[in-house]
Amino acid sequence: MALPIWLFILVSVIKSAIVLGVLLTAVAYTVWLERKVVGHMQNRWGPTRVGPFGLLQPAADGLKFLFKEDLTPPHVYKPLFIAAPLIAVIFALTSISVIPFGNSITIGGYSIPLQITDVNTGLLLILGVTSIGVYGVALAGWSSNNKYSLLGGLRASAQMVSYEISLGLSLVGVLILSGSFSLRQIVMAQSGYFLGFIPRWNIFLQFIGFFCYIMAAYAETNRIPFDLPEAETELVAGYHTEYSAMKFAMFFMAEYANMITVACVATLLFFGGWMGPMFGPPAVQAILPLVWFGAKVFLFLFLYIWVRGTLPRFRYDQLMAFGWKFLLPLALVNLIATAIAVAW
Repeated sequence: MALPIWLFILVSVIKSAIVLGVLLTAVAYTVWLERKVVGHMQNRWGPTRVGPFGLLQPAADGLKFLFKEDLTPPHVYKPLFIAAPLIAVIFALTSISVIPFGNSITIGGYSIPLQITDVNTGLLLILGVTSIGVYGVALAGWSSNNKYSLLGGLRASAQMVSYEISLGLSLVGVLILSGSFSLRQIVMAQSGYFLGFIPRWNIFLQFIGFFCYIMAAYAETNRIPFDLPEAETELVAGYHTEYSAMKFAMFFMAEYANMITVACVATLLFFGGWMGPMFGPPAVQAILPLVWFGAKVFLFLFLYIWVRGTLPRFRYDQLMAFGWKFLLPLALVNLIATAIAVAW
C-alpha cells in the first residue's frame, strides 16, 4: 500500500535522522577502531584512557575540536576557505541517502524500504556526488594561499580525476550483468546460488572488476598507499595545512564518511548487499539483513585499516603510472570481456 504524502514526508524525515545519526557515529568509531587496530599492529595500546577500552575517546576528540580556537590565517581567500570543508563534508554525507541497508519492513500495512530514497539511477548519483567532493579539496588547497596546501590540492585533484575513470569502468561489468543502475535491483540480481550452495554474488563473476574498484576507491579516498595529497614528509599536512578546529574536523569526517560509502557500494555491488543465511523466528529474520549488511561493511573498513598498517606509500609518479598504465587498461579489458561473455 502506498504511503499518504504526509506520512511519506514523516517517514523520510525519521529515516534521514536515523541514518545520519548512525553514519556520524560510525565515522567517530571508525576513527577509534583504526587507532586501536593500528596500535595493536605496532605493539602499543591505542586509546585506553577515556572510558572502557577508550570507547569514549571519539566523544572527547569531538569536544576538543568543538572548543578549540578556530584560526583563519590573514592571507587566505576567506569565502572559499570557509566553503571548502563544507563542500567536502556535505557531499560525503549526501551520498549515503541512496544506499539501501535492507529490503523493506511492513508497519501498519505499509511497506517501508530500508533506504532514505530509492532512485533507479542510484549508482550514477553516488558517482556524481562523490566526484564533486574533489572541489572541496582543490578549493581548500588554492584558497589557503600556501604552497604546501596548493601542492596537496593539486595532487588530490589529479589523483581523484585519474582514478575516477578506472572506478567508473570497474563497475560497468556489474551493470551489464544486472541490467540496472538501481542499487536495490543490483542486489536482487544477486539472489540465489551457483551449484546450489555458492551465493550468486558478483565477486565470483567480476573479481577483476572488484580488484579495480577497491584499488581506485583507496586512491579516491586518499588512503594509504595512495595518501599522497597529505604526505606529511613532503607537504606538512597537504591541502588542510591551514585548517584548525571544526573546519579541520569536517575534512576528517568527509574522509571517513567516504570510506563508509565505498564499503557500502562494494557490499551492494559485489557481495550481495544485505543477503545472507536466514534463520530463527520472524523478529530475528527482520533484523538479520541489517546484521549481514553491517558485517560486510565492517570487513571492508577493517581491510582499509589493515592496508594502512602494513603498506608503505607510493611515490607520486608510481601512483599516476599505476592508475593510467595498469588499472585503466585492466578495467577496460574486464569491461570488454564481460560484454562479450554476456552477448555470447
